[in-house]
Amino acid sequence: MPRFSVIVPAYKVQAYLHACLDSVLSQSYRDLEVIAVDDCSPDGGGAVIEEFAARDARVRAVRLTENQGLGRARNAGMAQASGDYLIFLDGDDTLAPHALRAIADRLKATGDPDVLVYDYARLYWSGETVRNKAAAQLTEAGPAPFRLADRPGLLRLLMVAWNKAYRREFVRRERFTFPPGLYEDTPWTYPVLMTAESVATLDRVCVHYRQRRAGNILGTVDRAHFDVFDQYDRVFAFVETRPELASWRTVLFQRMVDHLLTVYTRRDRLPRAARAEFLRKARTHYRRYRVPGVPLSLYPRLRHALVRHGLHRTFRTLQQAARVIRRLRAAGVKSSRALRTSALRLHYRVQRLLPVRADRAVFLADGGHGHGCHPGALEEAFRGHAPHIRTTWVARPEHHHTVPPATARVAPGGAAYWTALARARYLVGNGHFDARLVKRRGQVLVQTRRGTPLTHAGLDLQERPAAGRGTDFGALLADVDRWDYLVSGNRHSTLVWERVHPGGYTTLEYGSPRNDVFQHATSADVALLRASLGVPEDSVAILYAPAHRDYRRTQCPPLDLERVALRLGPRFTLLVLAPAGLGGPLGPAGPRVIDVSGHSRVSDLCLASDALVTDYASLMVDYAALDRPIVLHTEDEEAFEAARGTYVDLRSCPPGALARSEDELIDLFTSGQWRDARSGRLRAAFRERFCPYDDGRAAERVVRRVVLGESALPPVVPQAERRPVPSAAADRAHRPQATVPAPTGVPAVPERH
Repeated sequence: MPRFSVIVPAYKVQAYLHACLDSVLSQSYRDLEVIAVDDCSPDGGGAVIEEFAARDARVRAVRLTENQGLGRARNAGMAQASGDYLIFLDGDDTLAPHALRAIADRLKATGDPDVLVYDYARLYWSGETVRNKAAAQLTEAGPAPFRLADRPGLLRLLMVAWNKAYRREFVRRERFTFPPGLYEDTPWTYPVLMTAESVATLDRVCVHYRQRRAGNILGTVDRAHFDVFDQYDRVFAFVETRPELASWRTVLFQRMVDHLLTVYTRRDRLPRAARAEFLRKARTHYRRYRVPGVPLSLYPRLRHALVRHGLHRTFRTLQQAARVIRRLRAAGVKSSRALRTSALRLHYRVQRLLPVRADRAVFLADGGHGHGCHPGALEEAFRGHAPHIRTTWVARPEHHHTVPPATARVAPGGAAYWTALARARYLVGNGHFDARLVKRRGQVLVQTRRGTPLTHAGLDLQERPAAGRGTDFGALLADVDRWDYLVSGNRHSTLVWERVHPGGYTTLEYGSPRNDVFQHATSADVALLRASLGVPEDSVAILYAPAHRDYRRTQCPPLDLERVALRLGPRFTLLVLAPAGLGGPLGPAGPRVIDVSGHSRVSDLCLASDALVTDYASLMVDYAALDRPIVLHTEDEEAFEAARGTYVDLRSCPPGALARSEDELIDLFTSGQWRDARSGRLRAAFRERFCPYDDGRAAERVVRRVVLGESALPPVVPQAERRPVPSAAADRAHRPQATVPAPTGVPAVPERH
């Protein structure tokens, strides 16, 4: 008997069915059966199901002789199911990687509840994924399992069948089946949740809910949407047969009104000629199932009144008025934005007529993020070695708290921003400056880039369409033409940057400024950073920082983070750093999985951790300068090489141990090979090649050359004489017994000049 029976009904989804079934059969959890139901589909869906059934014994094909609809197709699948739990998946949706393993683990941890509710993300045709906005209801905090009365907020979730796992014996005992109709999920989900003796939640995206541009049945304008009335009749009829559920009538009534208004107001549901009739029928249902005395705030009370009285014309009038107000507001905003843009352009032109100020410097990192990276280290060096220069940091308002008090702050795009760009002598950044920037005579632009180029970049991306899509190479070269200096960390970087960013600038091969802190920080700084991130005192902290996958439209972690944390045990904690530009975490956080993607200083994360796990990210070069263990996980090297390509063969010269699968990675840590003598030798060789100047004075050398005009720069400290701060794990035996109180914010390492 398998653990899961995954039931997949298919009707007119042949374009998506391969991806759907592949997502199930490729799960890392293998104890399952797939019951694929061909609902007499007129396309090639049936042939796709037969193809999968022929090549995988876990797939069972069920063919219906006539089209019966989604609900009855699911019933046909349930009749064939033999698993402990039923999981429904529509033929155009997919399971997230490792979803079944996470579901199985949560079921075991909560004692096999009747129902497990998990999360989903909407998957758009563009590849964008947007997580369910009500995900907070799925928190795993508190006792589990529970009954719906203990967590009624679960009813705020989308009432569908495919975001839950159901114990088959519970479904069989209660004789739950799907009715016919368009809204068949409604009279299934409410009774199931209200009846279940035990419910648990899993705060993890397990389903990708495809948002099709066309062909989605709920997005079809048709009178079939009147079916929603019959389905709520079934829900209330079920409650009538169960007196113990009478207390749920109030909630069900409110949910019904909201649902009916959603169908009524959506333009992709009802024919225009049927809208008045729909609202009249909604009025009948309102009066039939109304629960008197329900407290409502003003806006819901207005909505209820419109349904209660069937005020179709009033409703339409209010909708049109609201639409006109929105358009007027949008037009006003657009007009005010145009005026503001024109005013700022004029302001910038005026500022460019004024003299360049030799005592001003502007710094920008990662397009307006917080104080950090190479520009952050250089800004500190400006204040330390050229105190006559007044520094300004460009950052969005939400990142202003990361900027040191001695540094002025400006937000991108404002008048102060354009004044700073027009008047400052020194412009320092790690990316592209504003395309509207006019570099004036007397201004000096220092480009630092973001790290050592291990993967293809610049003009080399012309031959890599997956990685280079959207890149304006003309604008790239125009930006390069404004550079005066390019800061390079090593000979490899110099050779690559000068080829892929050809220009007339001068390369300063002085080391990586952001790595200077590794030589100046203390064990107390490390302890303070770990406490601020929530790392347990005796834990081994692993910084996991995968590179961006250009060959994927959606970014998912190459590792099942929850499984890795579980297998490694309580001794280890994962600090997860999502690739730049992802805009969110790689996965759900937990007690031993901490999302650090929003941290502005990657050097702080390196200091707080005891080891790095990465694949192709240039962060490995910085981490090598810190002389702490590095483990590479390169399970998809062929796909990555084909899409982006690398300049360095990391298999022949890795900075540490190499794992080609998730299980190998886990074994490296559990066996201790992640920090054995061989790993140390590999790291030493890697450090000699890529970290020749990272002795703690790289930023100082840049400032002395660019600002002070010195030619005799501080000599480079030999590798053998460098003493980067040890990790907490290495220093644990010598740490003082006094504990460091956790600060309220996330501090940066104290400045040292």
